[in-house]
Amino acid sequence: MIVNGPAWQAPRAGAFAGSTLPSLIESKYDWRMYLPPEWPPEVRPPSVPDWETSAVAWLLDAVPPDYRAYEVLRRHPVALAAMARHHVLSAVEAARAGYRGAAVDLKGHLPPHAIEAVLDTYRQEGPRLVRLSRSIEVVERALRGDIFTMRSR
Repeated sequence: MIVNGPAWQAPRAGAFAGSTLPSLIESKYDWRMYLPPEWPPEVRPPSVPDWETSAVAWLLDAVPPDYRAYEVLRRHPVALAAMARHHVLSAVEAARAGYRGAAVDLKGHLPPHAIEAVLDTYRQEGPRLVRLSRSIEVVERALRGDIFTMRSR
């Protein structure tokens, strides 16, 4: 078994985020649960009671603040996850379009070093948004009742 810390302590959710090692979570409810590497560390594993509360809090951080005003999204986390998925996928497409057009759109308005800095920002933000969209997708799957299993490579 893979542990993070003393042998008696169960690994925390996302303990191996970014690693090729699978996360195995121990709890009294589900003694071994695989979490995909995209699982956000801020969200408790689905084997933990009331894990959806952490999922809702994390998803609300991924969408515009105005989404917090809609009680229906708190009551129905699957709806929140679907809206978050659409929102972040739109942001990914917007970042790609912005990157493609930045040099032309900003030429004559910014010095070349500033344009390069804007492009660097897109180069950092684009992959962050893609990682976020993948994390939202796995949380949404769990909210819909999917159970994750390790696949042999």
